[in-house]
Amino acid sequence: MTFKALGLAGVAIAIATTPTAAHHSFAMFDAGRLMTLDGTVKEFQWTNPHAWILLMVDDDEGKPVQWAIEMNGPSGLARDGWHPKILTAGMKVKVVVHPLSSGKRGGQYLAITLPDGTQMGNPSGRVIGAGVRGSDTP
Repeated sequence: MTFKALGLAGVAIAIATTPTAAHHSFAMFDAGRLMTLDGTVKEFQWTNPHAWILLMVDDDEGKPVQWAIEMNGPSGLARDGWHPKILTAGMKVKVVVHPLSSGKRGGQYLAITLPDGTQMGNPSGRVIGAGVRGSDTP
C-alpha cells in the first residue's frame, strides 16, 4: 500500500510540475485586413512565447513612429528559417501584417521582405487546411 501511495504521489507531482502549453487569442488583430509597413528595424526580440519586431515607420507627417509586430515563438520561426540575428537594428524591411483592431500601431506578422530581397512568410494571410499557412489558393 505504501509503495502504491508513493507511486500515485509521484505521478501527481510530475503532472503538477509539468509546464502546460499556454495559448492566447489573436482576436486583437483584424484578420480581414492586410497592411504593408515599410520601415527600419529598431529591435528584434527573439523571446518566448512570441518574438517581436519593433519597427520604425514614418507616419503621415514623415516622423518615425514605433510599430510592435508580434510573431510566432522562436521554435516555430526557426522551422521557417529564422534565427536570432536575422534582423538587426537599422535594417530597412517591408513587413505584411494583420493590423491591431484597435487602430493602435501594432500587428500580427505574416511576411517580411529583407534588404537583399529575400521574402519570408505568407503575405496573403490565408490559412489553408488544418491551420497550415502557405498556399494562395482559396
